[in-house]
Amino acid sequence: MARPTITVHHVRAVLRGARRGGVDTVPLLRAARIPPPLLGDDRARVTAAQFARLFRESYRATQDEFIGLGSARSRPGTFAMMCHASLGCRDLGAAMERGVTFYGLFPGGPDLALTRSRDAAVLTVRNDLDQDFFLAECLVMVWHRLCGWLIGHRIPLRWADFGHPPPPHGHEYAGLFGCPVRFGAQRTGAGLDARWLDAPLVRDEAALAAMLRRAPFDLLSRREYGTTVAEQVRRALVTALRTSPRLPSLGEVAARLALSPSTLRRRLARESTSYQEVKDAVRRDAAIAGLAEGHEPIADLAARLGFSEDTAFHRAFRRWTGTTPGTYRDAGRHT
Repeated sequence: MARPTITVHHVRAVLRGARRGGVDTVPLLRAARIPPPLLGDDRARVTAAQFARLFRESYRATQDEFIGLGSARSRPGTFAMMCHASLGCRDLGAAMERGVTFYGLFPGGPDLALTRSRDAAVLTVRNDLDQDFFLAECLVMVWHRLCGWLIGHRIPLRWADFGHPPPPHGHEYAGLFGCPVRFGAQRTGAGLDARWLDAPLVRDEAALAAMLRRAPFDLLSRREYGTTVAEQVRRALVTALRTSPRLPSLGEVAARLALSPSTLRRRLARESTSYQEVKDAVRRDAAIAGLAEGHEPIADLAARLGFSEDTAFHRAFRRWTGTTPGTYRDAGRHT
């Protein structure tokens, strides 16, 4: 319940790549069950399931692992062969070097680089034609999570830099990458402790085959690492919402985290958010999922999310998404 939803900006990026490849995007939206009117509102969001269906259909239609967003097409199976080529390496550092070398063999492919220092390793990505920057961001995410999968450990990133200005949804990136994020940097990439490069690979061919059956969607699925206070608050609220429409107060959540209310407020402010914003996001995501994926009456959904009356739910949903619950559900039914 209440899995994080996906901003419409990412939906637009996927569709723009498909159009570049000459694909009609109307069937893609229909297959993903995403209402086309959502594309016109910057506040709109879709469920993780809707976005995964859109990504999968775009991949199938473009026959391009970069879904039309790269400067050259990446034929299906390229990522799999890179993984097979890297699997036999002695450690993670050698596997990353081999992966970078592999993609460097393809003209027009992403410009990847791995640099090492005594205490840090930095993977950088450059893709000049991706006007939404979505592909470059996905490549950083996929490589980070693939590296963790190869060694069987989550690898905490020290930082993630992006060479573009902050997008409207920029506040979400710290949760996506589980580390401090900076926009307007000289490069796009991420840094990790150099010690991880010496970690041995623990996966075999059978495990790789199972992972590839789900890739790249599992690698792109949002992970909440619990490394930020906002994520810990969100987890507490999501857990509470599973059993009761009454969400705990800031003081109650602070007590669960062994913090004073004032300390919790300060730490959330340092992460550019607040208790109310996190609570709204949990309710918003649960509302969108309920409307998009289920058939629960809107009045019942409002009550389950803790709204004392339907009108309050309608006002909140319009503030979150730019439309009403009924319009959102009806549009989804007609895709």
